[in-house]
Amino acid sequence: MDTELLKTFIEVQRTRHFGKAAENLYLTQSAVSFRIRQLEQQLGVNLFSRYRNNIQLTASGERLLPHAEAMLTALQRAKQEVAVSAEQAIQLSIAATANVWDAFLLQGFINIQHALPGLSWRAESMGKDQIARQVLERHLDLALLFDAPKVDEMQIEKLGDIKLLPVTTFNDTSAKSAMQRQYILVDWGTAFDIQHARFFPELPPPYLRTGSARIALELMQHSGGSAYLPDTMVHSLLADKSLTLINDAPVMTRELFAISLPKAAQRNQISDIVTQLRTALQTSGKSGAE
Repeated sequence: MDTELLKTFIEVQRTRHFGKAAENLYLTQSAVSFRIRQLEQQLGVNLFSRYRNNIQLTASGERLLPHAEAMLTALQRAKQEVAVSAEQAIQLSIAATANVWDAFLLQGFINIQHALPGLSWRAESMGKDQIARQVLERHLDLALLFDAPKVDEMQIEKLGDIKLLPVTTFNDTSAKSAMQRQYILVDWGTAFDIQHARFFPELPPPYLRTGSARIALELMQHSGGSAYLPDTMVHSLLADKSLTLINDAPVMTRELFAISLPKAAQRNQISDIVTQLRTALQTSGKSGAE
């Protein structure tokens, strides 16, 4: 199947507009329509329901979408691996949710790049369900998650704990006051949500809910607010009084796991990276506590 047809299908699905898809793909609208008709003819189904300005996927289109994305992802990875230079004979792909990158992985990944200069990398930020699927489909070599999937085929290794501190920009550091003024609820996963609901059963709706600690911190520094943020991110801001601990809110922790396949092609390199990440997390935890 022509991958250009799949690219066009995904772009029309994303924009829900043939004209906008044509602009983004640098094609004419008639060319986009022709490609979609070709794809529909090859598959023998209608992929879109067209009602003037309202373009929706049919049931067949919904079923095709994850396969189209997986095929294009696999093709892109194949191109990258074929193009790897002789000096970088091994390419590894790593992914995590946005809050894992914010809390720990970005600095840990930078350190690993320096320690393993012979590797070529692909680094992604995506949702936990997508990550689990891509590990199983061998599109990802290694993933880091707070909530480890319960899948027998996966190798799951605990790296350590991330300490989450309740911090605020306001002078009144009581939990009742801080959490009713521009409280930002960061998505730290299912276990955190359960603990949070138990400790704060009557909390009003948050000012903002986000999956990125970086977004929460930037907004707090700009407009004021309160949130649970990792100690590795805020210890220097607590030291210079830019942030203050909420004195009667509990400190929470999240377990961080490395997920891979036990029979992955680059098993030795993955094991080495997991060991380095575990050491880096322990080191960052000690420095954050100081």
